[in-house]
Amino acid sequence: MNIIMMQKAKESIDLLTFPYAWNVLSFPADPPSQILKMGVFVKKWPHRSHAGGLERHALTLHLALAKRGHELHIFTTSSPNSTFPTYPFPNLVFHLSRPTSGGYLDQAVVWEQFRAQNSTGRPFDVVHTESVGLLHTRAKNVPNLAVSWHGIAYETIHSDIIQELLRSPEERQATMMTERAMKVVEEVRFFQRYSHHVATSDHAGDVLKRIYMIPEERVHIILNGVDEEIFRPELSLGIDFKRKFGISKSRSLVLGIAGRLVKDKGHPLIHEALKQIFMENNKFQQSVTVLVAGDGPWGARYKDLGANILVLGPLEQAQLAKFYNAIDIFVNPTLRAQGLDHTLLEAMLSGKPVMATRVASITGSVIVGPESGYTFSPSVESLKKTLYKVWNDGRVVLENKGKAARQRGLQLFTATKMAAAYERLFLCISREQYCKYQK
Repeated sequence: MNIIMMQKAKESIDLLTFPYAWNVLSFPADPPSQILKMGVFVKKWPHRSHAGGLERHALTLHLALAKRGHELHIFTTSSPNSTFPTYPFPNLVFHLSRPTSGGYLDQAVVWEQFRAQNSTGRPFDVVHTESVGLLHTRAKNVPNLAVSWHGIAYETIHSDIIQELLRSPEERQATMMTERAMKVVEEVRFFQRYSHHVATSDHAGDVLKRIYMIPEERVHIILNGVDEEIFRPELSLGIDFKRKFGISKSRSLVLGIAGRLVKDKGHPLIHEALKQIFMENNKFQQSVTVLVAGDGPWGARYKDLGANILVLGPLEQAQLAKFYNAIDIFVNPTLRAQGLDHTLLEAMLSGKPVMATRVASITGSVIVGPESGYTFSPSVESLKKTLYKVWNDGRVVLENKGKAARQRGLQLFTATKMAAAYERLFLCISREQYCKYQK
């Protein structure tokens, strides 16, 4: 190595202007010497299996930070229909309030709660809001704040285009695209009021900088992560799961689908693709089993496709880990172009290849090549073609892709990697000395 290369190797990186996902960087495994006092705003705290991506992200991230010793104050809503969960961390404190009629945080109430805690002991070192948990009208007064975006209006325009292209002649034409464009304009204006922005996909980070015109030193890409201790390859878990649900060993391929079984998650699309394939190819139908985990109106419709479709209902995390180990490939037909779907990451860490819609957040951050999976255009024909390719490739090819998927998952999508990146960002916001990263 020559002198110039040695000098470059020793150069430090300014993290605030680092243009890539912080997940690729390595941060110390031991907790930092500085313990942060953090304020966190989350519209809804997850309850068991009934949680969306934002809530699951909040749970995974903030429990990991609490385990590392930081003092967290979570401002969230209470649920009148269930008992609020408890955790074995005295440094994790919840400040509950009644939601508004629309299910959001009552901004006046949580702001008073926040101010009371900010003036108790030492003030907050950093404040984190999951999307608009804390509205911009309040956030503009908090310079040490970071917001994590799990979907922005610009990305949603792609979803609207897909929905319109898939609309049947009987359905009324949507008028939301003009409204969505104005929503983008609105977001461009008020996003500037948040001090720091965390994009959960590479594509969203690019949009925030180019389209929303947020200075690069205020935009940071930290990809979502899931618990690698729960989601991991475990052959015995898959065998037990198959035995429990009577899945025959003679089946040459097991496809898995999981999540909310609703229209915008692409279930009409894959339902129609499977229906057509089963009608035109009896061998495919006899050799393939499809496991569907989740709840929603499309669950009952899947049952109409035949006995080889098993609708399992919503699964708790432990059962979901078994589900991933029982399948040969995970299929996500989402029509939502925003955010970064946790189910894909869970499947990859479980050692399974993934197959998903060709939208920018997925092709830019998750399935970046054919090594770990497959992508398809959001049309029945494209989905059918890809399903046939998966079937023809067979288990040996899928197992190799699954190994590559797990390696990518371990490099980027673990809860440990995500929490370490967020911790360093929060330290950087509170103390400038943490903004330098030594290569």
